[in-house]
Amino acid sequence: MIDFAHLHLHTEYSLLDGACRIDPLMEAIRDKGMRHCAVTDHGVMYGAVDFYSAAKKLGVHPIIGCECYICPDMDDRRAMARDYNHLILLCENETGYKNLTHLVSDAWTRGFYYRPRIDHRLLEGRTEGLICLSACLQGEVPQALLNGQDETAHRAVERYVRLFGRENFFIEIQDHGIAEERTVLPQLVRLAREMDVPIVATNDVHYLRQEDAEAQEALMCIQTGKTLEDTNRMRMQTRELYLKTPQEMEELFPQWPEALERTVEIAERCNVEFDFKTRHLPAYPLPENITAPELLRRECQRGLAERYPDDDGTAQKRLDYELSTIESMGFVDYFLIVWDFIKYAKDNGIMVGPGRGSGAGSIVAYSLGITAIDPLKYSLIFERFLNPERVSMPDLDIDFCYERRQEVIDYVARRYGEDHVAQIITFGTMAAKAVVRDVGRVLGYPYAEVDTIAKMIPFALDMTLTKALEINPEFKARYEEDERTKRLVDMALQLEGMPRNTGTHAAGVLITQNPVTDYVPLQKNDDVVTTQYPKDTLEHLGLLKMDFLGLRTLTVIRDTLDMMRETGVEITPEEIPMDDPGVYEMISSGDTDGVFQLESGGMRTFLSNMKPSCFEDIIAAISLYRPGPMESIPRYIAGKNDPSTVRYKDERLRPILGVTYGCMVYQEQVMQIVRDLAGYSLGRSDLVRRAMAKKKKDVMAQEREYFIHGLEENGKIIVPGAVRNGVPESVAVSIFDEMTAFASYAFNKSHATGYAIVAVQTAWLKL
Repeated sequence: MIDFAHLHLHTEYSLLDGACRIDPLMEAIRDKGMRHCAVTDHGVMYGAVDFYSAAKKLGVHPIIGCECYICPDMDDRRAMARDYNHLILLCENETGYKNLTHLVSDAWTRGFYYRPRIDHRLLEGRTEGLICLSACLQGEVPQALLNGQDETAHRAVERYVRLFGRENFFIEIQDHGIAEERTVLPQLVRLAREMDVPIVATNDVHYLRQEDAEAQEALMCIQTGKTLEDTNRMRMQTRELYLKTPQEMEELFPQWPEALERTVEIAERCNVEFDFKTRHLPAYPLPENITAPELLRRECQRGLAERYPDDDGTAQKRLDYELSTIESMGFVDYFLIVWDFIKYAKDNGIMVGPGRGSGAGSIVAYSLGITAIDPLKYSLIFERFLNPERVSMPDLDIDFCYERRQEVIDYVARRYGEDHVAQIITFGTMAAKAVVRDVGRVLGYPYAEVDTIAKMIPFALDMTLTKALEINPEFKARYEEDERTKRLVDMALQLEGMPRNTGTHAAGVLITQNPVTDYVPLQKNDDVVTTQYPKDTLEHLGLLKMDFLGLRTLTVIRDTLDMMRETGVEITPEEIPMDDPGVYEMISSGDTDGVFQLESGGMRTFLSNMKPSCFEDIIAAISLYRPGPMESIPRYIAGKNDPSTVRYKDERLRPILGVTYGCMVYQEQVMQIVRDLAGYSLGRSDLVRRAMAKKKKDVMAQEREYFIHGLEENGKIIVPGAVRNGVPESVAVSIFDEMTAFASYAFNKSHATGYAIVAVQTAWLKL
């Protein structure tokens, strides 16, 4: 059997053009007996990392590439400059990957005119590590030959040989049954022999199976706003753009077996490895004569003295522990970077939130002024934020005044360099209702008919067409009995979930040590420069993503304080009391218009029943009023109204659950229970919390045994276990089962505390 590798392939990330979903693609590659595959999406590298990971998982060798748009002059914006050709670039190594990210980025940020374009000048100095194929019918060489411009074709080949080197440029031959291809194919072979350039056979893959051709045509109609019946629409003229087997390719090119064998030779030369283990944190710009750890400790000690003037050593001990953990995990620069831009915001009168997310559990963050939440006062756990037993990137999400958030991002860009900072891309996908409407329009169905079908799909989080068919009998019956509905839904099922468009993440900002394009490709969304990889991919690559959130409530607080200042009342947000009885009377009465997080009708009813009397009640209210935890509301209210009714399965639960009247409300409580009753380290306790939250049954079964009876390794007790610590086995079983049932709904207390502070601030300002 001949060995063959696809080197010209478009995934779903050739938006509204390619229809190869990455995971099924890899399964098909493997099942068809191929060992290698390239990704060459149109002008972008959106799916490169997902493609790589999926390929590696199934034992397929991934080749990272791109089908670029090349024009004579990328700076030309005249009408004639819409003329461009295609060019395939494949990464041979890390240098090639870096060069490709630069080329693709420049195509979007400098050369975009209808398409992201590069030109020959840009290729100068950016070809090392890249292998070049002459592309499909839209390539420069085949177009010249089709137009009878043999000399132009010769010059183009000479140019690419000079740019890439004779061993790195190949003339591509294809046969999809298109008349122009049949015309130009022998001319391409002749030109290759005349100029001593090797040929390589490819198939311009856009979908997995031949029967997917119509769905791919529908995709293109969605892109261009046409219908399948439109005679003037852009169409492929063939049903051969599917993932062919090596045997099918051999049957297409029996005269040129070397062109097929060469695909594997090229594939084996391409070896780009993504590094998912190394973190690429930028270095904080240090003043002279001080190291980063020294600067961090100095600023923390200064802040600690202000925050805890009467410290008995407890706060200092916690600070020393956190600093040693942060330093050992390599996150010193991270904290300095966040401290620096928050200091800039405060120094320039930009409102900053008190903190959100698990970072509020850090005394380092509190001492630096990154958060305004005392983790000791509210029993917030550092390991919920940073876990020394599971190294993962810290995530400090920061709220800023909505109107001035961009000023902070601009400061960061100035501080680290414009080319070291970028915002982050998001992808809009074709969800169930939307894809039905898109496909219905493409099929030319009347609006009323499509609207009726779309309305049969229930409104629900993560709703899919498959789920809708399962839960709505009317929808299923129409699908089974009406041919038009079946055709629409079947086509929609093929396209559902594919990326449809790009946007800019509302908060995410990437900051890198070297220029961003050394790591990832960029593009422009409107006037905003964004990465081409989404946030999860960036984090997987070890890059630093910060969330700069714009919170309108902070702007309202700022404006309110400004109005108060005009009347002679001078107060800062931090000076607003958290224990004013008037605030809790107002909240208990349900008068919460304008109060952050407490405005909804259901929340008002809950608060009227709960009658919060202290700040801890507000934290609990924000945590309880959600699906799942709501079941504990009656128990919480009963315990609050009559604390004598609260019972604990073990007295060691009293200091943990007392603040919530015996109810498990917070993730941190789960962590404290496994620590105090079974002897878990705080780091390991967070791993248990994660497993519970994600319902990992195998891990949970194992941890259940450890919690009850402990864990020994090589004669050493790792986890003592609840029974060894004096908890009756039946009680230990009951506690663990209750935690398991609760943990997937538990709320992060650190996050709720940050929200509660803003809630009380807005309530006090309303008084």
